[in-house]
Amino acid sequence: MVYVHVPFCRSFCVYCDFYSEIAPSGSDFGFFVDGVCREIEHRKEEIERSSGVNTLYFGGGTPSVLGVPDIARIASAVSDKPFREFTVEVNPEDVVVKGPEYVEGLLEAGVNRISMGVQSLDDGVLKWMGRRHDSARAREAFRILRDAGCDNISLDLIFGIGGMSESSLSVTLDEIIAMRPEHISAYQLSLEDGSLLEEMLEEGRYEEAPEEVCAGQYGHICEVLRNAGYRHYEISNWALPGREAVHNSAYWAREPYVGVGPGAHSLMKWPDGRQERFWNDAKLSGWASSGEVLTPAQIREETIMLGLRREEGVEIDGVRRKIKESDWFVSDSIISGLL
Repeated sequence: MVYVHVPFCRSFCVYCDFYSEIAPSGSDFGFFVDGVCREIEHRKEEIERSSGVNTLYFGGGTPSVLGVPDIARIASAVSDKPFREFTVEVNPEDVVVKGPEYVEGLLEAGVNRISMGVQSLDDGVLKWMGRRHDSARAREAFRILRDAGCDNISLDLIFGIGGMSESSLSVTLDEIIAMRPEHISAYQLSLEDGSLLEEMLEEGRYEEAPEEVCAGQYGHICEVLRNAGYRHYEISNWALPGREAVHNSAYWAREPYVGVGPGAHSLMKWPDGRQERFWNDAKLSGWASSGEVLTPAQIREETIMLGLRREEGVEIDGVRRKIKESDWFVSDSIISGLL
């Protein structure tokens, strides 16, 4: 499985701390595509070792600033065979501006899943977030995706915003369910270091929502989506039966993956038993990769943490055995408390 980080945005949202740069004017991203293709060629061995889950994911940033030929060229560099799941994240405004031809081009290039950041259908909330689209454009973008033949759409929502009314969240949920996307992700707004939101908080221009309010909104989302027939298969993700995200599910199962592009991360598992994490420099020119070999303790912690995010949970007896066989001194009572 391969992740491509596209570090370009037309504007920045208040909450974001992902590495991104303002997209260059026009549509010439050849310098970026050249760099990504060079990295892919350099890392062919890693890509082959991670091909057990045959997926490709374009995230960002805003991948939909790229043209179809850019996306197709990178995909061809990864593999000349179809992917089981090929996802591109899109911004509603890009979908509307570029029109049906853009979506049709993505599908022809092999894309079979679209993830769209709607976040809210309340225009006041969207404006506060710094989103480029309004609710009408989000609705229009969804219609364009459907009419173009996209039958696997994921929509992102954000809750836990200070000052957001309960009715705003309910209206958004009701409309999203009426659209009937195959997949829905809902994330609680978090305060990230270096984000504009952090600056607003420090200056007294924003007040975080209380924990009990966030918990109540999350519970409401869980109940509404369950009643609408969506399976809550991961802590922040719901899907119609059989439409769970293959690529992201592999992350949570700690399958090997290769991240290419500035700021991307990777996880490799080598034949000698080593597990190694890599991360690329967060810069557009001449990015390089650094890494670390994960310790047994780090692997165990990640396995438990990621497992507890999923509906399946963790296999208790296996984790207990690994802990007791390790260099950790943990009593049975502590283990039972942890698990």
